[in-house]
Amino acid sequence: MSDDNTCLRPLSARTLPRPHLLPTVPCSVVWSGGHAFVLEHTGGGARWVGLDAFGRPCSMSPAALERQGWSRHRDD
Repeated sequence: MSDDNTCLRPLSARTLPRPHLLPTVPCSVVWSGGHAFVLEHTGGGARWVGLDAFGRPCSMSPAALERQGWSRHRDD
C-alpha cells in the first residue's frame, strides 16, 4: 500500500474539504479524485483504502482524505 503522500493530488477550489464530516461506519464509501475509497478499521485505527491515479492500491488517514477533498457521490 502507498503512504498518504502518493494519494494526494494538488488542491483546487473544488477539492477543498467539505463542511460535513467523513463517515465513521466501517465499509463506508466516499469518492475523491474520481476514485472510490472504503473505510477500513484495523488494530491501528481507521484508514481509507482505494486506488491512486495509476490504479495502484493506496491508503490514507482520515486527515489526508479531508485535505484531498471528498464527496459522498461519484460525480461531485
